[in-house]
Amino acid sequence: MPSVASRCHELRIQDGEKSWRLIYRIDLDAIVIVDVFSKKTGKTPNAIMGRCRKRLRSYDAIS
Repeated sequence: MPSVASRCHELRIQDGEKSWRLIYRIDLDAIVIVDVFSKKTGKTPNAIMGRCRKRLRSYDAIS
């Protein structure tokens, strides 16, 4: 998901009637799981996108 940050991807998981999304980033030394949420619409909500960006900024600040 380059719309979140570079090296970010989205994993789609179908679980019965629910559809889950896992947003993650691949770094040289780790795979950072940024968020997991139930997908209900075609577009990822802006609140989730913002939350992912904020979490990655926090992660980058401490690593």
